[in-house]
Amino acid sequence: MTMGLPPMRAARIVLQERIAVFTMDRDDVRNELTGSGLADDICDAIQWANQNLDVSVMIITGAGTAFSAGGNIKDMLDSRGLFDGSVSDIERSYRNGIQKVPLAMMEAEIPIIAAVNGPAIGAGCDLTCMCDLRIASEHALWGETFINLGIIPGDGGAWLLQRLIGYQKAVEMAFTGRLVRAPEAVDMGLALKMVPHENLMGEAMTLAREIAAKPPQSVRYTKKLLRQAQRMELKEFLDLCAVYQGMSHKSADHREALQAFVEKRQGQYKGC
Repeated sequence: MTMGLPPMRAARIVLQERIAVFTMDRDDVRNELTGSGLADDICDAIQWANQNLDVSVMIITGAGTAFSAGGNIKDMLDSRGLFDGSVSDIERSYRNGIQKVPLAMMEAEIPIIAAVNGPAIGAGCDLTCMCDLRIASEHALWGETFINLGIIPGDGGAWLLQRLIGYQKAVEMAFTGRLVRAPEAVDMGLALKMVPHENLMGEAMTLAREIAAKPPQSVRYTKKLLRQAQRMELKEFLDLCAVYQGMSHKSADHREALQAFVEKRQGQYKGC
């Protein structure tokens, strides 16, 4: 049964061909995450997608010229919002605010593609690292720039970045706060590929359609396994694989996939 789209505060979400396109829609503040409502929108969109079996893939991108500028520097300067109050006040604000995003993203049951249309700075950089795949526009720019403002990656970036590109490259980005352009991002494994800006969403949709054409249940199981493999010992992980595999072998989509393979046609899957 199709679920209605979740209400958004600062984003737009569209569902087509089993692909949810989530667009951060606060170009006026360069899609900053700390005071715009976007953090809550991301969490709500992930929860909705997890519950909606008509969603197989999500694309996250930004409206306007930036993917996301991360935190609001004016709010930091004036000690407003997330950055207001005592040390313990700010700690609680982080736990109840921006830190909800990596926790929600790690619980996502579907693959998430970042279509990085422009600068992804600070928490914006880290948001791309929370995604499974990153496609870069030629205008894309990454920066783990917290050090430049005398703060640290408070949203999990120090955990995320090194797992994606390795410790040495991650610490070089984090210690210097330098900006990484799209070609270098591809070279270091931060982005899957770079495409002309006008082709970005087309490329992201092509990849999303390829994933969405696969058996939906298998896509979700595979996503869970890939995430859980990062924190499990091999023996326990293989036990989990055996359970998921047993469930998969008894699914209608498995039978349809076998039949489609034999008949040399595209499978028609129902997610069961």
